[in-house]
Amino acid sequence: MAYFYPEPSHTFGEYLLVPGYSSDKCIPANVSLKTPLVKFKKGEEPKITMNIPMVSAIMQAVSNDTMAIALAKEGGISFIYGSQSIEEEAAMVARVKNYKSGFVTSDSNITPETTLGEILALLEKTGHSTMAVTEDGTPTGKLLGIVTSRDYRLSRMSLDEKAGSFMTPFEKLVYADAETTTLSMANDIIWDKKLNMLPLVDKEQRLRYMVFRKDYTDNKENGNELIDEGKRYVVGAGINTRDYADRVPALLKAGADVLCIDSSEGFSEWQRITLRYIHEHFGEDVKVGAGNVVDAEGFRFLAEAGADFVKVGIGGGSICITRETKGIGRGQATALIDVCRERDKYFEETGIYIPVCSDGGLVHDYHMTLALAMGADFLMLGRYFSRFDESPTDKVKINGTYYKEYWGEGSNRARNWQRYDLGGAKKLSFEEGVDSYVPYAGSLKDNVNITLSKVRSTMCNCGALNLAELRDKAKLTLVSSTSIVEGGSHDVILRNKFNSRE
Repeated sequence: MAYFYPEPSHTFGEYLLVPGYSSDKCIPANVSLKTPLVKFKKGEEPKITMNIPMVSAIMQAVSNDTMAIALAKEGGISFIYGSQSIEEEAAMVARVKNYKSGFVTSDSNITPETTLGEILALLEKTGHSTMAVTEDGTPTGKLLGIVTSRDYRLSRMSLDEKAGSFMTPFEKLVYADAETTTLSMANDIIWDKKLNMLPLVDKEQRLRYMVFRKDYTDNKENGNELIDEGKRYVVGAGINTRDYADRVPALLKAGADVLCIDSSEGFSEWQRITLRYIHEHFGEDVKVGAGNVVDAEGFRFLAEAGADFVKVGIGGGSICITRETKGIGRGQATALIDVCRERDKYFEETGIYIPVCSDGGLVHDYHMTLALAMGADFLMLGRYFSRFDESPTDKVKINGTYYKEYWGEGSNRARNWQRYDLGGAKKLSFEEGVDSYVPYAGSLKDNVNITLSKVRSTMCNCGALNLAELRDKAKLTLVSSTSIVEGGSHDVILRNKFNSRE
Protein backbone atom coordinates (compact mmCIF):
# COMPACT_ATOMS: atom_id res chain seq x y z
CA MET A 1 0.00 0.00 0.00
CA ALA A 2 1.22 3.53 -0.75
CA TYR A 3 2.81 5.52 2.05
CA PHE A 4 0.75 8.46 3.31
CA TYR A 5 2.42 11.36 5.10
CA PRO A 6 0.49 12.03 8.30
CA GLU A 7 0.25 15.80 7.83
CA PRO A 8 -0.45 18.04 4.83
CA SER A 9 2.50 19.87 3.33
CA HIS A 10 2.66 23.63 3.73
CA THR A 11 3.94 26.64 1.82
CA PHE A 12 5.84 29.66 3.12
CA GLY A 13 2.69 31.79 3.05
CA GLU A 14 1.23 29.61 5.82
CA TYR A 15 3.92 30.56 8.35
CA LEU A 16 4.96 33.59 10.37
CA LEU A 17 7.96 34.26 12.58
CA VAL A 18 7.28 35.04 16.23
CA PRO A 19 9.57 37.83 17.53
CA GLY A 20 12.26 36.97 20.06
CA TYR A 21 14.39 38.99 22.43
CA SER A 22 16.54 41.61 20.65
CA SER A 23 19.64 42.92 22.41
CA ASP A 24 20.97 46.42 21.87
CA LYS A 25 23.43 44.91 19.38
CA CYS A 26 20.59 43.68 17.16
CA ILE A 27 20.62 46.37 14.50
CA PRO A 28 20.57 45.61 10.75
CA ALA A 29 24.06 47.06 10.22
CA ASN A 30 25.48 44.35 12.50
CA VAL A 31 23.79 41.43 10.71
CA SER A 32 25.98 39.10 8.65
CA LEU A 33 24.41 37.15 5.79
CA LYS A 34 27.50 35.08 4.98
CA THR A 35 26.67 31.46 4.21
CA PRO A 36 28.45 28.34 2.91
CA LEU A 37 27.82 27.28 -0.67
CA VAL A 38 29.48 23.85 -0.64
CA LYS A 39 30.03 21.07 1.87
CA PHE A 40 32.78 21.10 4.45
CA LYS A 41 34.00 19.03 7.37
CA LYS A 42 33.43 20.04 10.96
CA GLY A 43 36.18 22.40 12.09
CA GLU A 44 37.13 23.35 8.52
CA GLU A 45 36.17 26.29 6.32
CA PRO A 46 34.06 25.72 3.17
CA LYS A 47 35.86 26.22 -0.12
CA ILE A 48 33.25 28.79 -1.21
CA THR A 49 31.32 31.11 1.10
CA MET A 50 28.81 33.64 -0.21
CA ASN A 51 28.32 37.09 1.26
CA ILE A 52 24.56 36.97 0.73
CA PRO A 53 22.32 33.85 0.60
CA MET A 54 21.07 34.35 -2.95
CA VAL A 55 21.81 32.53 -6.21
CA SER A 56 20.06 32.98 -9.55
CA ALA A 57 18.28 30.06 -11.16
CA ILE A 58 19.72 27.93 -13.95
CA MET A 59 17.35 29.37 -16.55
CA GLN A 60 17.60 30.88 -20.03
CA ALA A 61 15.41 33.78 -18.91
CA VAL A 62 17.50 34.52 -15.83
CA SER A 63 21.18 33.62 -15.66
CA ASN A 64 23.60 34.79 -18.32
CA ASP A 65 26.96 36.53 -17.88
CA THR A 66 25.36 39.96 -17.34
CA MET A 67 23.28 38.62 -14.45
CA ALA A 68 26.29 36.77 -13.03
CA ILE A 69 28.41 39.91 -12.92
CA ALA A 70 25.67 42.00 -11.32
CA LEU A 71 24.89 39.41 -8.65
CA ALA A 72 28.55 38.73 -7.85
CA LYS A 73 28.97 42.46 -7.21
CA GLU A 74 26.34 42.13 -4.47
CA GLY A 75 27.89 39.01 -2.95
CA GLY A 76 25.84 36.20 -4.55
CA ILE A 77 26.32 33.71 -7.37
CA SER A 78 24.63 33.05 -10.70
CA PHE A 79 24.49 29.63 -12.29
CA ILE A 80 24.83 30.16 -16.04
CA TYR A 81 22.12 28.18 -17.80
CA GLY A 82 23.17 24.90 -19.38
CA SER A 83 20.42 24.61 -21.99
CA GLN A 84 22.72 25.99 -24.69
CA SER A 85 25.75 24.70 -26.53
CA ILE A 86 28.85 23.83 -24.53
CA GLU A 87 30.79 26.52 -26.36
CA GLU A 88 28.21 29.23 -25.64
CA GLU A 89 27.95 28.39 -21.96
CA ALA A 90 31.73 28.27 -21.55
CA ALA A 91 32.03 31.64 -23.30
CA MET A 92 29.56 33.18 -20.83
CA VAL A 93 31.56 31.81 -17.90
CA ALA A 94 34.78 33.16 -19.39
CA ARG A 95 33.28 36.62 -19.82
CA VAL A 96 32.36 36.71 -16.14
CA LYS A 97 35.84 35.66 -15.07
CA ASN A 98 37.50 38.16 -17.41
CA TYR A 99 35.21 41.02 -16.40
CA LYS A 100 36.34 41.35 -12.81
CA SER A 101 39.99 41.04 -13.73
CA GLY A 102 39.51 44.30 -15.58
CA PHE A 103 40.12 42.80 -19.01
CA VAL A 104 36.68 42.94 -20.59
CA THR A 105 35.79 41.18 -23.84
CA SER A 106 33.94 43.65 -26.06
CA ASP A 107 30.26 42.82 -26.51
CA SER A 108 29.40 45.77 -28.79
CA ASN A 109 31.22 45.28 -32.06
CA ILE A 110 30.64 46.80 -35.49
CA THR A 111 32.37 47.15 -38.84
CA PRO A 112 33.19 50.33 -40.81
CA GLU A 113 30.07 49.56 -42.89
CA THR A 114 27.70 49.63 -39.90
CA THR A 115 25.26 52.52 -40.18
CA LEU A 116 24.49 55.06 -37.49
CA GLY A 117 20.97 53.64 -37.30
CA GLU A 118 22.36 50.17 -36.61
CA ILE A 119 24.70 51.62 -33.99
CA LEU A 120 21.79 53.23 -32.17
CA ALA A 121 19.89 49.94 -32.24
CA LEU A 122 22.90 48.15 -30.75
CA LEU A 123 23.19 50.82 -28.08
CA GLU A 124 19.54 50.25 -27.17
CA LYS A 125 20.16 46.52 -26.91
CA THR A 126 23.38 46.49 -24.86
CA GLY A 127 23.37 49.87 -23.15
CA HIS A 128 27.06 50.22 -24.01
CA SER A 129 28.02 53.38 -25.89
CA THR A 130 31.62 52.36 -26.57
CA MET A 131 31.77 50.14 -29.64
CA ALA A 132 34.80 48.50 -31.18
CA VAL A 133 35.09 48.84 -34.96
CA THR A 134 36.80 45.68 -36.15
CA GLU A 135 37.51 44.42 -39.63
CA ASP A 136 35.01 41.57 -39.37
CA GLY A 137 32.74 42.90 -36.62
CA THR A 138 33.86 40.28 -34.08
CA PRO A 139 35.20 40.89 -30.54
CA THR A 140 38.66 39.68 -31.58
CA GLY A 141 38.92 41.07 -35.10
CA LYS A 142 41.54 43.55 -36.30
CA LEU A 143 40.80 46.83 -34.49
CA LEU A 144 40.19 49.69 -36.94
CA GLY A 145 38.72 52.26 -34.58
CA ILE A 146 36.28 53.08 -31.79
CA VAL A 147 32.85 54.69 -31.85
CA THR A 148 31.45 56.43 -28.77
CA SER A 149 28.57 58.84 -28.31
CA ARG A 150 31.05 61.69 -28.77
CA ASP A 151 31.69 60.66 -32.37
CA TYR A 152 28.24 61.49 -33.74
CA ARG A 153 25.56 64.14 -33.45
CA LEU A 154 22.09 62.93 -34.30
CA SER A 155 20.84 66.38 -35.22
CA ARG A 156 23.44 66.76 -37.97
CA MET A 157 23.91 63.24 -39.29
CA SER A 158 21.93 60.79 -41.38
CA LEU A 159 21.07 57.41 -39.92
CA ASP A 160 22.52 55.89 -43.10
CA GLU A 161 25.98 57.31 -42.44
CA LYS A 162 28.56 54.57 -41.97
CA ALA A 163 30.83 54.17 -38.95
CA GLY A 164 33.96 54.38 -41.07
CA SER A 165 33.25 58.05 -41.78
CA PHE A 166 32.98 59.24 -38.17
CA MET A 167 34.75 56.69 -35.95
CA THR A 168 37.94 57.54 -34.09
CA PRO A 169 40.50 55.64 -36.20
CA PHE A 170 43.04 53.27 -34.70
CA GLU A 171 45.91 55.64 -35.49
CA LYS A 172 44.48 58.23 -33.11
CA LEU A 173 43.76 55.80 -30.26
CA VAL A 174 45.81 55.27 -27.16
CA TYR A 175 46.19 51.50 -26.86
CA ALA A 176 48.42 48.94 -25.13
CA ASP A 177 49.96 45.54 -25.78
CA ALA A 178 47.65 42.74 -24.64
CA GLU A 179 50.57 40.39 -23.92
CA THR A 180 52.61 42.58 -21.59
CA THR A 181 50.20 45.08 -20.04
CA THR A 182 49.01 44.29 -16.53
CA LEU A 183 45.78 45.67 -15.06
CA SER A 184 47.76 48.02 -12.86
CA MET A 185 49.67 49.32 -15.88
CA ALA A 186 46.45 49.73 -17.86
CA ASN A 187 44.84 51.74 -15.05
CA ASP A 188 47.93 53.96 -14.85
CA ILE A 189 47.66 54.69 -18.58
CA ILE A 190 43.95 55.46 -18.25
CA TRP A 191 44.56 57.94 -15.45
CA ASP A 192 47.68 59.52 -16.98
CA LYS A 193 46.04 59.99 -20.39
CA LYS A 194 42.60 60.88 -18.96
CA LEU A 195 40.90 58.07 -20.91
CA ASN A 196 37.57 56.38 -20.36
CA MET A 197 38.70 53.18 -22.04
CA LEU A 198 41.97 51.54 -23.09
CA PRO A 199 41.93 48.85 -25.82
CA LEU A 200 44.49 46.06 -25.59
CA VAL A 201 45.60 44.56 -28.89
CA ASP A 202 48.03 41.85 -29.99
CA LYS A 203 50.88 42.12 -32.48
CA GLU A 204 48.48 41.69 -35.41
CA GLN A 205 46.33 44.58 -34.12
CA ARG A 206 43.56 42.19 -33.15
CA LEU A 207 41.45 43.38 -30.25
CA ARG A 208 41.86 41.24 -27.16
CA TYR A 209 40.35 43.22 -24.28
CA MET A 210 39.11 46.60 -23.13
CA VAL A 211 39.89 48.18 -19.75
CA PHE A 212 37.39 50.79 -18.55
CA ARG A 213 37.86 53.61 -16.06
CA LYS A 214 34.39 52.99 -14.61
CA ASP A 215 35.33 49.42 -13.61
CA TYR A 216 38.03 50.76 -11.31
CA THR A 217 35.41 52.95 -9.63
CA ASP A 218 32.90 50.07 -9.47
CA ASN A 219 35.41 47.89 -7.66
CA LYS A 220 35.74 50.49 -4.93
CA GLU A 221 31.96 50.84 -4.56
CA ASN A 222 31.10 47.13 -4.32
CA GLY A 223 32.54 46.19 -0.95
CA ASN A 224 30.40 43.06 -0.68
CA GLU A 225 31.44 41.59 -4.03
CA LEU A 226 32.22 37.88 -4.25
CA ILE A 227 35.61 37.19 -5.78
CA ASP A 228 38.02 34.27 -6.04
CA GLU A 229 41.70 34.14 -5.07
CA GLY A 230 42.59 35.88 -8.33
CA LYS A 231 40.14 38.70 -7.52
CA ARG A 232 37.79 37.59 -10.29
CA TYR A 233 34.04 37.28 -9.84
CA VAL A 234 32.77 33.89 -8.68
CA VAL A 235 30.37 32.19 -11.11
CA GLY A 236 28.52 28.88 -11.30
CA ALA A 237 27.33 26.85 -14.26
CA GLY A 238 24.50 24.40 -14.87
CA ILE A 239 25.12 20.93 -16.27
CA ASN A 240 22.89 17.97 -17.18
CA THR A 241 23.15 14.21 -16.79
CA ARG A 242 23.76 13.65 -20.51
CA ASP A 243 26.81 15.46 -21.88
CA TYR A 244 28.73 16.09 -18.64
CA ALA A 245 31.85 14.29 -19.95
CA ASP A 246 32.25 17.02 -22.59
CA ARG A 247 30.58 19.98 -20.86
CA VAL A 248 32.34 19.85 -17.49
CA PRO A 249 35.95 20.13 -18.74
CA ALA A 250 34.98 23.05 -20.99
CA LEU A 251 33.30 24.88 -18.11
CA LEU A 252 36.22 24.25 -15.77
CA LYS A 253 38.66 25.49 -18.39
CA ALA A 254 36.56 28.66 -18.76
CA GLY A 255 36.88 29.21 -15.01
CA ALA A 256 33.59 27.99 -13.48
CA ASP A 257 33.91 27.94 -9.69
CA VAL A 258 31.03 25.58 -8.99
CA LEU A 259 28.67 23.38 -11.01
CA CYS A 260 25.09 22.30 -10.44
CA ILE A 261 23.11 19.48 -12.01
CA ASP A 262 19.97 21.04 -13.43
CA SER A 263 17.12 18.55 -13.20
CA SER A 264 13.45 18.61 -12.32
CA GLU A 265 13.89 15.61 -9.98
CA GLY A 266 17.17 14.62 -8.35
CA PHE A 267 16.39 11.35 -6.58
CA SER A 268 17.78 9.50 -9.58
CA GLU A 269 20.55 7.09 -10.49
CA TRP A 270 21.46 9.45 -13.34
CA GLN A 271 22.59 12.04 -10.79
CA ARG A 272 24.63 9.51 -8.82
CA ILE A 273 26.38 8.42 -12.02
CA THR A 274 27.07 12.05 -12.98
CA LEU A 275 28.46 12.98 -9.54
CA ARG A 276 30.66 9.88 -9.44
CA TYR A 277 32.06 10.54 -12.92
CA ILE A 278 32.90 14.17 -12.18
CA HIS A 279 34.63 13.48 -8.87
CA GLU A 280 36.55 10.49 -10.27
CA HIS A 281 37.76 12.33 -13.39
CA PHE A 282 38.19 15.89 -12.12
CA GLY A 283 38.79 15.46 -8.41
CA GLU A 284 36.98 16.30 -5.20
CA ASP A 285 37.99 19.95 -5.52
CA VAL A 286 35.43 20.34 -8.31
CA LYS A 287 32.25 21.29 -6.46
CA VAL A 288 28.91 20.04 -7.80
CA GLY A 289 25.44 20.67 -6.42
CA ALA A 290 22.56 18.30 -7.12
CA GLY A 291 18.78 18.06 -6.84
CA ASN A 292 15.94 18.69 -6.70
CA VAL A 293 14.50 16.64 -3.84
CA VAL A 294 11.65 17.16 -1.37
CA ASP A 295 12.25 14.76 1.52
CA ALA A 296 14.86 13.33 3.85
CA GLU A 297 15.34 10.19 1.78
CA GLY A 298 16.16 12.21 -1.32
CA PHE A 299 18.68 14.32 0.59
CA ARG A 300 20.39 11.26 2.04
CA PHE A 301 20.67 9.71 -1.42
CA LEU A 302 22.39 12.76 -2.92
CA ALA A 303 24.60 13.30 0.14
CA GLU A 304 25.93 9.76 -0.12
CA ALA A 305 26.29 10.15 -3.91
CA GLY A 306 28.75 13.03 -3.37
CA ALA A 307 26.68 16.21 -3.79
CA ASP A 308 28.38 19.36 -2.52
CA PHE A 309 25.01 21.02 -1.89
CA VAL A 310 21.44 19.86 -2.31
CA LYS A 311 18.55 21.76 -3.88
CA VAL A 312 15.05 21.40 -2.47
CA GLY A 313 11.82 21.99 -4.36
CA ILE A 314 9.61 20.40 -6.99
CA GLY A 315 6.75 22.24 -8.62
CA GLY A 316 6.86 25.40 -6.50
CA GLY A 317 8.29 27.81 -9.09
CA SER A 318 6.04 30.51 -10.50
CA ILE A 319 6.40 29.18 -14.06
CA CYS A 320 6.42 25.48 -13.10
CA ILE A 321 3.38 23.29 -13.78
CA THR A 322 4.91 19.96 -12.77
CA ARG A 323 2.43 19.46 -9.95
CA GLU A 324 -0.65 20.00 -12.08
CA THR A 325 0.84 18.08 -15.03
CA LYS A 326 2.32 15.08 -13.24
CA GLY A 327 0.93 15.22 -9.70
CA ILE A 328 4.33 15.15 -7.97
CA GLY A 329 5.89 17.60 -5.57
CA ARG A 330 5.46 18.84 -2.03
CA GLY A 331 4.67 22.11 -0.30
CA GLN A 332 7.97 23.99 -0.26
CA ALA A 333 8.05 24.86 3.45
CA THR A 334 7.39 21.30 4.55
CA ALA A 335 9.91 19.91 2.06
CA LEU A 336 12.58 22.34 3.24
CA ILE A 337 12.02 21.62 6.94
CA ASP A 338 12.19 17.87 6.32
CA VAL A 339 15.39 18.06 4.28
CA CYS A 340 17.14 20.47 6.67
CA ARG A 341 16.33 18.19 9.59
CA GLU A 342 18.01 15.34 7.70
CA ARG A 343 21.00 17.58 6.84
CA ASP A 344 21.56 18.25 10.54
CA LYS A 345 21.22 14.55 11.33
CA TYR A 346 23.74 13.71 8.60
CA PHE A 347 26.14 16.31 10.02
CA GLU A 348 25.89 14.77 13.50
CA GLU A 349 26.60 11.31 12.08
CA THR A 350 29.45 12.16 9.71
CA GLY A 351 30.86 15.56 10.67
CA ILE A 352 30.17 16.70 7.09
CA TYR A 353 27.89 19.68 6.57
CA ILE A 354 26.08 19.78 3.22
CA PRO A 355 24.37 23.14 2.53
CA VAL A 356 20.74 23.14 1.48
CA CYS A 357 19.38 25.43 -1.23
CA SER A 358 15.67 26.29 -1.24
CA ASP A 359 14.53 26.50 -4.88
CA GLY A 360 11.03 27.76 -5.64
CA GLY A 361 7.96 28.96 -3.79
CA LEU A 362 9.40 32.34 -2.77
CA VAL A 363 6.66 34.81 -3.65
CA HIS A 364 7.33 37.67 -1.23
CA ASP A 365 10.52 39.02 0.31
CA TYR A 366 9.53 37.80 3.77
CA HIS A 367 9.34 34.25 2.42
CA MET A 368 13.11 34.43 2.03
CA THR A 369 13.57 35.08 5.74
CA LEU A 370 11.18 32.25 6.55
CA ALA A 371 13.14 29.85 4.31
CA LEU A 372 16.41 30.83 5.98
CA ALA A 373 14.84 30.39 9.43
CA MET A 374 13.58 26.94 8.41
CA GLY A 375 17.14 25.89 7.67
CA ALA A 376 18.04 26.90 4.11
CA ASP A 377 21.65 27.96 3.71
CA PHE A 378 20.83 29.91 0.56
CA LEU A 379 18.01 30.52 -1.89
CA MET A 380 17.75 29.97 -5.64
CA LEU A 381 15.48 32.49 -7.34
CA GLY A 382 14.17 32.70 -10.88
CA ARG A 383 11.18 35.02 -11.11
CA TYR A 384 12.78 37.41 -8.61
CA PHE A 385 15.87 38.00 -10.77
CA SER A 386 14.07 37.78 -14.12
CA ARG A 387 12.42 41.17 -13.44
CA PHE A 388 15.66 43.15 -13.46
CA ASP A 389 17.61 45.05 -16.10
CA GLU A 390 20.39 42.48 -15.94
CA SER A 391 18.28 39.46 -16.94
CA PRO A 392 18.81 38.37 -20.58
CA THR A 393 15.19 38.75 -21.74
CA ASP A 394 13.52 41.58 -23.60
CA LYS A 395 11.65 44.38 -21.84
CA VAL A 396 8.24 44.89 -23.43
CA LYS A 397 5.51 47.48 -22.97
CA ILE A 398 1.95 46.19 -22.62
CA ASN A 399 -0.94 48.60 -22.07
CA GLY A 400 1.46 51.27 -20.86
CA THR A 401 3.28 49.04 -18.35
CA TYR A 402 6.74 47.50 -18.77
CA TYR A 403 7.30 43.78 -18.32
CA LYS A 404 10.14 41.31 -18.81
CA GLU A 405 9.70 38.01 -20.62
CA TYR A 406 10.04 34.95 -18.41
CA TRP A 407 9.72 31.29 -19.37
CA GLY A 408 10.37 27.98 -17.67
CA GLU A 409 13.03 25.46 -18.61
CA GLY A 410 10.20 22.95 -18.94
CA SER A 411 8.45 25.01 -21.61
CA ASN A 412 8.66 24.31 -25.33
CA ARG A 413 10.35 27.70 -25.72
CA ALA A 414 13.33 26.56 -23.66
CA ARG A 415 13.51 23.13 -25.32
CA ASN A 416 15.52 21.87 -22.36
CA TRP A 417 14.54 18.22 -22.73
CA GLN A 418 17.68 17.06 -20.87
CA ARG A 419 16.26 18.49 -17.65
CA TYR A 420 13.09 16.39 -17.77
CA ASP A 421 13.85 13.37 -19.93
CA LEU A 422 13.80 9.95 -18.27
CA GLY A 423 14.25 7.73 -21.27
CA GLY A 424 16.39 9.22 -24.01
CA ALA A 425 13.83 11.25 -25.95
CA LYS A 426 15.12 14.15 -28.03
CA LYS A 427 12.22 16.48 -27.35
CA LEU A 428 9.76 17.31 -24.59
CA SER A 429 6.80 14.94 -24.55
CA PHE A 430 4.76 17.56 -22.69
CA GLU A 431 5.40 20.89 -21.06
CA GLU A 432 6.19 21.32 -17.37
CA GLY A 433 6.67 25.07 -17.58
CA VAL A 434 4.93 28.10 -19.04
CA ASP A 435 5.91 31.13 -21.14
CA SER A 436 4.99 34.35 -19.34
CA TYR A 437 5.72 37.96 -18.39
CA VAL A 438 6.77 39.46 -15.05
CA PRO A 439 6.51 43.13 -14.03
CA TYR A 440 9.73 45.01 -14.80
CA ALA A 441 11.42 46.08 -11.55
CA GLY A 442 14.56 48.05 -12.49
CA SER A 443 18.13 47.33 -11.43
CA LEU A 444 19.30 44.29 -9.51
CA LYS A 445 21.36 46.31 -7.06
CA ASP A 446 18.48 48.50 -5.88
CA ASN A 447 16.06 45.62 -5.48
CA VAL A 448 18.48 43.24 -3.76
CA ASN A 449 19.46 45.94 -1.28
CA ILE A 450 15.80 46.53 -0.37
CA THR A 451 15.09 42.80 -0.04
CA LEU A 452 18.11 42.16 2.16
CA SER A 453 17.27 45.17 4.32
CA LYS A 454 13.99 43.44 5.13
CA VAL A 455 15.79 40.16 5.86
CA ARG A 456 18.26 41.83 8.22
CA SER A 457 15.54 43.77 9.98
CA THR A 458 13.46 40.63 10.58
CA MET A 459 16.53 38.76 11.82
CA CYS A 460 17.00 41.50 14.41
CA ASN A 461 13.38 41.02 15.49
CA CYS A 462 14.30 37.40 16.14
CA GLY A 463 17.47 38.33 18.03
CA ALA A 464 19.77 36.88 15.37
CA LEU A 465 22.93 38.50 14.00
CA ASN A 466 23.80 35.71 11.54
CA LEU A 467 22.05 32.89 9.75
CA ALA A 468 23.17 30.20 12.18
CA GLU A 469 21.66 32.19 15.03
CA LEU A 470 18.46 32.66 13.05
CA ARG A 471 18.07 28.89 12.63
CA ASP A 472 18.68 28.36 16.35
CA LYS A 473 16.50 31.17 17.69
CA ALA A 474 13.64 31.35 15.19
CA LYS A 475 10.14 30.56 16.41
CA LEU A 476 7.69 29.73 13.63
CA THR A 477 3.94 29.45 13.78
CA LEU A 478 1.39 28.13 11.31
CA VAL A 479 -1.33 30.65 10.51
CA SER A 480 -4.97 30.23 9.52
CA SER A 481 -6.45 31.59 6.29
CA THR A 482 -8.20 34.26 8.35
CA SER A 483 -4.89 35.25 9.94
CA ILE A 484 -3.34 35.62 6.50
CA VAL A 485 -6.07 38.11 5.54
CA GLU A 486 -5.56 39.93 8.83
CA GLY A 487 -1.85 40.33 8.04
CA GLY A 488 -2.49 42.68 5.12
CA SER A 489 -4.32 45.97 4.91
CA HIS A 490 -8.01 45.39 5.54
CA ASP A 491 -11.24 47.19 6.40
CA VAL A 492 -9.94 50.42 4.88
CA ILE A 493 -10.18 52.11 1.49
CA LEU A 494 -6.71 52.78 0.12
CA ARG A 495 -6.07 56.35 -1.02
CA ASN A 496 -4.70 55.21 -4.37
CA LYS A 497 -8.13 53.81 -5.23
CA PHE A 498 -9.31 57.36 -5.74
CA ASN A 499 -8.25 59.87 -8.36
CA SER A 500 -6.43 62.70 -6.64
CA ARG A 501 -6.57 66.30 -7.91
CA GLU A 502 -3.25 67.09 -6.28
